[in-house]
Amino acid sequence: LNQAIIKYGAKDAAILVDELNQGVASALRIGQDATNAKDGMDISLCRINFKENILQYAGAFNPLYLIRNGELIEVKADKFPIGFYVEDPDKKYTNHYFEIQENDIFYLFTDGYADQFGGPNGKKFMYRQFKELLQRIHSMPVELQHDILDSSIEDWKKMGDVEQLDDIQVIGVRLNRK
Repeated sequence: LNQAIIKYGAKDAAILVDELNQGVASALRIGQDATNAKDGMDISLCRINFKENILQYAGAFNPLYLIRNGELIEVKADKFPIGFYVEDPDKKYTNHYFEIQENDIFYLFTDGYADQFGGPNGKKFMYRQFKELLQRIHSMPVELQHDILDSSIEDWKKMGDVEQLDDIQVIGVRLNRK
């Protein structure tokens, strides 16, 4: 990512993700037959230009959730991982642009929260329930949101008596622009 920023600057989120894709693919395939390598990763990357009040987002599998005026807007990620589809030059990541509005809040996250098993039936938490939780808590102070997200997933795991399977990362950013 640092190499991509040095090479292209931080002007376009999708170009940075494309360049990261190339770099990771190269690193993962050292000494391997490229057709056999199945490694890759998901990413969500944002760039915020406060002078122009613009948020850019590009992602590999991980969407962005933007909550504006109480409505959750899902910005879909591209459905190919970092480090895998470099053979097809037409596969480029999409750059999504949004004008920042006062009190917008956006969330970036790994799939670990929604994919966590637990609950009364030992099922996954799922994205629907994750979205509903974010909509319920989005107007609260971010510190309280952190505590609620943490306790909710811990309670979910305890109900199903299961261990955490994957990394869980949720980043929420409230944009207070005037």
